[in-house]
Amino acid sequence: MGDEEGATKPRVLQMVRADGAGKSCVTFVLHNEDHTLGNSLRYMIMKDPEVEFCGYSITHPSESKINFRIQTRGGLSAIEAFQKGLEELTGVCQHVLSKFEASMEAYKAQEDVNME
Repeated sequence: MGDEEGATKPRVLQMVRADGAGKSCVTFVLHNEDHTLGNSLRYMIMKDPEVEFCGYSITHPSESKINFRIQTRGGLSAIEAFQKGLEELTGVCQHVLSKFEASMEAYKAQEDVNME
């Protein structure tokens, strides 16, 4: 009762590799995610010229789960492409956040001047 140390966290990410597919073709299952992450991440990954295919599907509207498939060519593995896409998307989100916060500060400073 109330012992949460022994409880295991549900998996957020699973990797599914088809038999004989190698490292260049992997399907990632992202739990508790939707089109917001799926489409943004797909866009970032597809910018890499070594990525041959990247797509995702939502299994069912009542499930918050994405099947995210990456297929690469050359020396880049699908896992590396996935990690690189996540890092680039994080960078873009950090940039947008910093610009937003700076704009909010400028707006607040302008409002303080106008109030006086």
